[in-house]
Amino acid sequence: MDGAQFMNARDVKTVADAKRIVQERGIDYVKVGIFDVDGIMRGKYMSREKFFSALDGGFGFCDVVLGWDSNDQLYDSATYTGWHTAYPDAPVRIIPESCRELPMEENSILFLGEFEEKAETVCPRGVLRRVLDRADKMGLKATAACEFEFFVFDETPESVREKNYKDLENITPGFFGYSMLRNSVHSEFYHDLLNLCTEMDMPIEGLHTETGPGVLEAALAHDDALSAADKASLFKTFTKILCQRQGWMATFMAKWSGEYPGQSGHIHISLANKDGSSAFHDTSKTNNMSDTMRHFIGGQQALMPEILAMVACTVNSYSRLIPGYWAPTEATWSVDNRTTALRAIPGGEKSQRVEYRIAAADINPYIALAAAIGSGLWGIENKIEPTAPVEGNAYEKKFPAKLQLPQTLYEAAGRLRKSKAAQDLFGKDFVEHFAQSREWEEREFRKAITSWEMERYFEII
Repeated sequence: MDGAQFMNARDVKTVADAKRIVQERGIDYVKVGIFDVDGIMRGKYMSREKFFSALDGGFGFCDVVLGWDSNDQLYDSATYTGWHTAYPDAPVRIIPESCRELPMEENSILFLGEFEEKAETVCPRGVLRRVLDRADKMGLKATAACEFEFFVFDETPESVREKNYKDLENITPGFFGYSMLRNSVHSEFYHDLLNLCTEMDMPIEGLHTETGPGVLEAALAHDDALSAADKASLFKTFTKILCQRQGWMATFMAKWSGEYPGQSGHIHISLANKDGSSAFHDTSKTNNMSDTMRHFIGGQQALMPEILAMVACTVNSYSRLIPGYWAPTEATWSVDNRTTALRAIPGGEKSQRVEYRIAAADINPYIALAAAIGSGLWGIENKIEPTAPVEGNAYEKKFPAKLQLPQTLYEAAGRLRKSKAAQDLFGKDFVEHFAQSREWEEREFRKAITSWEMERYFEII
């Protein structure tokens, strides 16, 4: 009808609302997506009838998406699922309040889902919810925001394969950090991205060029931690979609080139009390840091070597964690110092927070947030005192062995598997499943012969 006021997608809160918006808009097929262990969005179009049925009673999604890697290759040692279980359907519930516009598709909307029952134990969104339930029982609420650096290339999925991922063309040359020149020349793309993120309720607080050819940094607005993870996951997915629709490609690898610094995915976290007041802010303490904030940092620092695989989750992650490239190499912390793994940011009641700087752009936001928040809660529960804060350049200092981080994904996965704290925080099933998936990832890497090996050994050895 002319002038009819249809329901806004972000006003959908209930099953009834979800049905109403589909009926009002005359939508025949609804897009439904779910994020897997690697943070990759898997999904499908659902007919209206099937979608309504799924809203009422859930639907089955082949659990192979929890039993394969980012290249759709089946894990060889998973116990949750595999050939021994014959890859049955796992129950999934649709999250009505996740409804979003799909501006790039005519008269279309998106809903997120999450696994239920046994599958929930290894579901990335499920593990974060369990951590946040723990916070709630402690009388605390976590808010968070992610910021991502990503390189953009004047390439297509076909051209990068034809070039064997070598000699790729960035959208702009040179370094040009915070460049008004670059963001003005490509202002149409910047505004397309800003508008897309606003329309899909994952608003960007700041967007600028970083140091490197064709690299951007986007800081997402803060929200409650579960919503922040949804938004971060959707941001990575739809930024790549927007670029490819333009004939470009964006990468969120931790490090795509040895010539440039890695790509960060820093996480900002704060805790509030039940009454809404900051649990981190105390004007009677040094740097306004409450005891709760200090113990939160203490837990993050103490457990970082044990849970690093949940944050540095790819083989490539460890190419970034080297001295002098704006990435930390030990479980260190500081006050407003960007050379450490954790950065306490003093401020007012609303801005006091911790920046979890160990994270790169390749994170699965659900799992990385679960690790960052869960380890901090463990610190509060056990009143863990952090070391003295680092002053000056952390790269030039020596630190005790207990603060050293694993050097490979395989080592990190082994540390995670043995961590009693991780099992308590995230569940034994998740820890075992995720650890085996990371060990698989490194074993797959070891099968590869890299160009470095060919260039170094082919002739001379």
